Parts: sequence; structure tokens; C-alpha cells
Amino acid sequence: MLQQHPFLFAAFAAVLATLGSTALIVRKAGARSRKLLRALTDGITSLRDRDFSVSIAADKSDEFGELIGAYNSLGAVMRSERQSLYQRELLLDTVIQSTPLALVLTNTNGAIVYSNLAARQLLLKGRKLEGFSFNAILESAPEPLREAVAGGQDTLFSMMVEQEAEIFHLSLRRFVLNAQIHHLYLLKKLTRELNAQEVATWKKVIRVIAHELNNSLAPISSLAHSGRLLLQRNDEAQLQRVFSTIEERAAHLHTFIDGYAHFAKLPKPRIAPVRWSAFLQRLSDTVVFADDSTAPPERSQFDAVQLEQVLINLLKNSHESGSASGDVRLEVRAQAAGVLIQVQDRGAGMTTAVLQQALLPFYSTKPAGTGLGLTVCREIIEAHGGRMHLSNRAGGGLIVSLWLPDREPGLSDAEPGLG
Repeated sequence: MLQQHPFLFAAFAAVLATLGSTALIVRKAGARSRKLLRALTDGITSLRDRDFSVSIAADKSDEFGELIGAYNSLGAVMRSERQSLYQRELLLDTVIQSTPLALVLTNTNGAIVYSNLAARQLLLKGRKLEGFSFNAILESAPEPLREAVAGGQDTLFSMMVEQEAEIFHLSLRRFVLNAQIHHLYLLKKLTRELNAQEVATWKKVIRVIAHELNNSLAPISSLAHSGRLLLQRNDEAQLQRVFSTIEERAAHLHTFIDGYAHFAKLPKPRIAPVRWSAFLQRLSDTVVFADDSTAPPERSQFDAVQLEQVLINLLKNSHESGSASGDVRLEVRAQAAGVLIQVQDRGAGMTTAVLQQALLPFYSTKPAGTGLGLTVCREIIEAHGGRMHLSNRAGGGLIVSLWLPDREPGLSDAEPGLG
């Protein structure tokens, strides 16, 4: 029938040709779309696997161009970020490996996951530590190091290294990494620094003692000469004055020397359970203070006599600082697996320079001070395993903070507790 109408036949043939061409284009476009989608899927999988090197070629003029361009741009940014991160990690690792500070990082199971060269040389003669149990490594380590790690706190200790006594400072840190608890152990050799500090301290001690001796011996020598002349004149009244002055200077010298001897012979704390209410009551009978305590109701473990000595010294310092008596306050409260004790006043406070040196031996701002009061306090607190810190109060005055750790009762050297 169409053959009888040539025009209709030609039109139908043209439609068929057009449909055929369209179907071919659609099939080609679909195949290309599927290919690009597969490439995108593979690229995203590579990104997930931290492979940022995959890029996709595409005609930016078609409908996929913008998507492919965004993917390639993302890959370029991530490649750049990874390279930058790698460079920072490389720099950090180089610094850590070059430092003389020995570093060991353990995971929640106690296995070593990272260490530096100094730690390897100290603990395993330069061999890698990663993968070993830290406790197993410590079994062959010197006993002082094992005891320091077992103590669970920052401490100084001495041990033999290559047949020489070396002093180390151990720092312990605990943190969460990748949802697991990790422990960081830092061992710093302090022998040279402490030796230099020891020499400087001894020089200062000698200067202080020489100064005090001269201040007492020079007047005594002069008075002895005057006494000889007065004896010739038989002036008994003046002789009595001379002898009294000599006696006063000798007593001062005895007190000065006795203070240094007491500091050098500070006894080890005798830890015992103490009830805070009874302890603070006895302390208030000796020195005046406002009690702001919210002390734990249970007993704490410390040497009551030594801590009382510390607090009497600190409270007297607060009264001598120019603070009103009512502003000298004592606060005791539980904090961070221990007890925080604070002595507060509204005196003159301390300058930055004085704060930095106040706890050093033989440093004093008092004309007649020995510079041992705060040093003895710190020595006692640190012998308890605690810490001492000085800071200025907002609005004027000083805060002396003492932190004592919780202890297990029943130590063998303990005396009956107070209260």
C-alpha cells in the first residue's frame, strides 16, 4: 500500500532511519554513562582505601563533566593534604628520634607501639622495642627503673648506665588514642644538669654561711677587743653589755647553723591514718586561721607531725605578709585521687621573679631569713609523694597549694594515727 504512495513511503523510511540513529546514540550514551559511573565507583573505592592517585578523564562539556571535575579536584586536595601530613609526621619523627629524651608509648595491653632511638639504646641495646611487652622489657632493666615505673608517678631516680651512675627523671602520662588507653613514658637524663645545679647550690650555701658567720664573728671579735680594754678599766657595767651582745650573736649563729642541720637531717615521713577534723582542731590551737575546709570525712594517710609543721610555717608566713588575720584561710578538699590543701591570704603576694625562686633552697626575701622555710615545706610534701605550688590570688594575696595523694593504709613504719 505504501508502495502505491511514494511520498508516504519516503516519510516512513526517514522516520525509521531517525529512530535507528537515535537508538544507536542512546545505546552509545548509556554505555559511556555506565563506564563513567564504574570509573567513579572505582575512584571512590580508591579514596576509601587511601589511594588518592586515581583521576578520571572526561569531556567537561557533557553532563558528567562537572561531577568528574569535582571528583578529580577532591583527589588533588587529598593528595596535597596527605603529602603535607606526611612531611609533618616525618619532621616530628625526626625530632623525636633525634632527642636524647627516651620515649616509650604503650597501648592498653602494655605492648610497646612506639619508641625512639634513645629508648631503644637505653632498654634493648639499640634494637626495636615495638611489639614487645613493656613489662617484659623491664624485667631485664635495672631495679631502680623498675621501681620508678611501678611507682606510677613522676619521679627522680639513679641507676648505673655503662658502669656510671646516672640520674633520670621519669614522666608518666595517660591518654586515650583511637578509643584505647595509652601510657607515655618519658625518661630524661639529668646527671649533667643536676651536677651543675648542685655545684651552684653549694656555692650559694657557702656564700650564705660565710655571710652569716662574718655577720656574727666580726662583731664578736670587735667586742672581745673592747672587753679587754674595759677589763683594764674595771668597767663592769660596760663589760656586762659586751658579754650580753656576744651571747646574743652566738645564740643567733647557733640558731642559724641548727636550721641548716635540721634541713639536712629531715626524717622520712611516718605515714599513718589521720582524721581531718581532729588534725585541723589541733592545728587551730597553735595558729589562727579561718577554716573553709570541706575535708573528706574518711581518714587520709600522711605524717601528721610533719604536715602540721608545714601548715604552721605557711600560716605564719600568711600572717606576716601584711594580711588581716581574718583573711588568712585554710581550705582542705578531695581532688584528683588525693587531697588539696590551700593556704590563702590577702597580703602583698609575690612578684614573678620571687614566685620563680621562692621554693629554691637558701632564697629568702626576709632580712633575717635563712631561705629554708618554704624549701623544708616542699621537701616534706614531695616526700609524701605530693606537690607544692605558689600563685598570686586574684584581688591580691597569695595561694599556697599542697596536693597529697591517696595512700593505702597499713604501712609498716606508721605510728598510731591522730583522731
